[in-house]
Amino acid sequence: MGFTYLMCGSWNTQGVIGKVPRFFMPAHENPKSQIKSRQRVADHGEVFTNPREVNAMLDLVRNESFRLDSRFLEPACGDGNFLIEILRRKLSLLQDLKSQTEWEFQSLIAVGSCYGIDILPDNAEACRTRLEEYILSQHPASERLPVDSPYLLSLRYMLRKNIVCGDALTYRTAEDKPITFCEWTPIAGSMQFSRRDFQFDFLVTQSHQYSLFDEQGEVQSFDEPVKAYPPEHYTQLYRYDL
Repeated sequence: MGFTYLMCGSWNTQGVIGKVPRFFMPAHENPKSQIKSRQRVADHGEVFTNPREVNAMLDLVRNESFRLDSRFLEPACGDGNFLIEILRRKLSLLQDLKSQTEWEFQSLIAVGSCYGIDILPDNAEACRTRLEEYILSQHPASERLPVDSPYLLSLRYMLRKNIVCGDALTYRTAEDKPITFCEWTPIAGSMQFSRRDFQFDFLVTQSHQYSLFDEQGEVQSFDEPVKAYPPEHYTQLYRYDL
């Protein structure tokens, strides 16, 4: 498993990764504000990136940001400014799909390629909620989706797995466990996903292997996921933890 690009927010003077701002803001919020509070800036270096800069950065990798399966990780995701724009670009590719089933499957390919980490629990939860609300605003039949729709349950499950509350510098979750990400791979012609789990520190710190032998000519083992799962239909992903 690998990420196509690592996107990050601003750095404060202490070298703490800054947080990312809202791009689609509720009407009551000030779109010009780049902080939530001075205390959060002092404690966590939380300074929001200007939406114009978000788009300018994504335009540097424009082709990848408009590819459904291109994986992006935001290691200081805040409440999702980079991720919401990446998702918006990916979902724009689905505008002409006529089949609701095909739209849902393709939308989960897009969601499954977006990953985020934030050290603050309220930011991680706000990011998940924000992405979910945007996806449902684009769903071709959102007004008819029941709250216990298998698609909606699978969407929320995927967001919980992909948007993690933790510290990207220590590779640990808020519960002091290793951050683990799911690799979601769509299986062509089946409406199914395969899933493999990898530890974040391995993905970042280890060099990936391309040879059967090391520098001394000794046989070496290939990279292995923490765990691999059997394929599941896109509406049944939430059942992985049942």
